[in-house]
Amino acid sequence: MNAETRTEMFGRLLKKIPNPTTELNYSTPFELLVAVTLSAQATDKSVNKVTDKLFPIANTPKAIFKLGEDTLRDTIRSIGLFNSKAKHIIQACKILIEKYNSGVPETRKELEALPGVGRKTANVVLNTAFGHPTIAVDTHIYRVANRTAIASGKTVLEVEKKLVKFIPDEYRVPAHHLMILHGRYTCKARSPLCTECILLDLCEYEEKNL
Repeated sequence: MNAETRTEMFGRLLKKIPNPTTELNYSTPFELLVAVTLSAQATDKSVNKVTDKLFPIANTPKAIFKLGEDTLRDTIRSIGLFNSKAKHIIQACKILIEKYNSGVPETRKELEALPGVGRKTANVVLNTAFGHPTIAVDTHIYRVANRTAIASGKTVLEVEKKLVKFIPDEYRVPAHHLMILHGRYTCKARSPLCTECILLDLCEYEEKNL
């Protein structure tokens, strides 16, 4: 796939989805960090149900740390891996309070040093909260990148590196959410809506659902 085709693809996606963003509910970088940490192996909808209860009573590192691990665990119990997530969030809050004056660091290295924060979570926070041109490759992005041939790869990291290399500069920031939303609602895993897809004539997927 050439650069012209990629530019056309992202241009069409941005025209269809003019304000691409996360479907997680948040109002501050810290709330986003907590929400993304909770979203591992969980749906955005299930995370929103939990944070809609959590954030009104505690939405800062100090407030959540004050809640304590037991109360936090009970609050997020409906989400998978709630034990480890509660532990990691409390540990992260302590670090944010002591090292960053309750702020959220704006570098991947510092974010990944926080308990429970991996490369994908760091990339989401950098892109969504701070507007960095990062790509957090989840299942949707991995699928869309490989199916369309925007950036083919056998591993998440390989796809990420190719996307960073190949995505046109003007689409580097919105590309992350454009691809997630396209994968979630159009280029679905089991039954992609190819006949409704605005990228149909550009897509190189050989098993189109027509």
